[in-house]
Amino acid sequence: MPDERSRQQGLWPDEASERHAVRPQGAGQPLAARMAPRDFSEFFGQEELVGEGRALRKAIEEDRISSMIFWGPPGTGKTALGRLIARLTRSRFVELSAVTAGVADVRKTIEEAALWKSRGKRTIMFVDEIHRFNKAQQDVLLPHVEKGTFVLIGATTENPFFAVNPALISRSRIFRFQSLKDEDIEAILKRALSDEDRGYGKLALDIEDGVIDHIVRFAKGDARIALNALEALVDAGERVSPGEGTVPPGQPEKIRITLKTAEDVTQVAPLLYDRAGDQHYDIISAYIKSIRGSDPDAAVYWLARMLRGGEDPRFIARRLVIAAAEDIGNADPMALVLAEAALRTVEHVGMPEARIPLAQATLYLACAPKSNASYLAIDRAMKDVEEKPAYPVPPHLRGTGYYGAERLGHGVGYLYPHEFPGHHVPQQYLPAELEGTRYYQPDPQGFEQTLKERLEKLRSTQRRATN
Repeated sequence: MPDERSRQQGLWPDEASERHAVRPQGAGQPLAARMAPRDFSEFFGQEELVGEGRALRKAIEEDRISSMIFWGPPGTGKTALGRLIARLTRSRFVELSAVTAGVADVRKTIEEAALWKSRGKRTIMFVDEIHRFNKAQQDVLLPHVEKGTFVLIGATTENPFFAVNPALISRSRIFRFQSLKDEDIEAILKRALSDEDRGYGKLALDIEDGVIDHIVRFAKGDARIALNALEALVDAGERVSPGEGTVPPGQPEKIRITLKTAEDVTQVAPLLYDRAGDQHYDIISAYIKSIRGSDPDAAVYWLARMLRGGEDPRFIARRLVIAAAEDIGNADPMALVLAEAALRTVEHVGMPEARIPLAQATLYLACAPKSNASYLAIDRAMKDVEEKPAYPVPPHLRGTGYYGAERLGHGVGYLYPHEFPGHHVPQQYLPAELEGTRYYQPDPQGFEQTLKERLEKLRSTQRRATN
């Protein structure tokens, strides 16, 4: 039983005020909150996590849950699944937002959870946007997660391996959520339209063809955006009273929703992009890999995604310069010239015009022949520099631009290539210990094929001279 001190501090709520897993879904709540799933038959998407027979689904149904972190884009069911887990396991559900909650809020919730645990009632602490908790706030959770004072479910749109303390990660299972498929969004909308208790099943809705498809496209895999859009459309729909138009007297009011209304309400489509998070790294990776893979259509699509999301165009241009040298190199030396020109142009003109030179450079690089021979050459040379001794410069290659150099033997025996036919003469340029090492191995791609043929002739001349 609770002690008097706990009652006075408000740490032990009365039975009537106990915070159960799912609060009543009243009409005053937004549609997205009212339509929160009550069982797995109402939960759409994330089949790889909670589909029939999946490990997480079985753990929930068998009441064998442990602390976990849900990682994925907004509107994909992280909070909904947390509430569903609490409902199905008959646990208390306490939701904190890392944006507004401080250490004092966390400590109070922990104390309440400990008291309820002593009474045999498990608490699920759901921390939304857990990546926004600083290290100290996350450290407060750690010992209680270890002791099982509560089950922690953290939700984050950021990569938890970057944003969450490693100690907390090691004590939690990580589940990655994906953007919902179009068919999942459509199913969620249709459930909201047919549900008479929580949705619009009791309303006489006249929805024009194409409206649902428009909402699905607008939502881009986010169920909350889809439901919010549907709610806005129902509010904005044209009301036709009984006795007017096509509504006979005695019939309920009809709400007409046209495609034009849908287009007006959803003029600006949301775009998931975080300049400091996963989307920043994932999309730039897709962009560079599309260029490397010679797919100009994919490359310009990812470019558009970054620009539309507000990415710094200078960042994109700098990555183009790197790609030009790393993935194209001497197969097309103009690639680096064009990439550098795009970088300078972006710095001078800015957006929105900068999108054009960025697109030009992107498409050129994607279509150019590819070679990573320069990249491999410098890495091979760097490896030898790091792992082998710092061999001395051969005497004939040493500098002679100062008094006394000749007396030291510097430059003695050096052959000036421009004094020989073809402006080339065989001589040793590497340290003697590395003689014959081949760092640069040209690919027979584009202009590098020409370099390869020339280099093979020069190396053949060198071999004959030393034999």
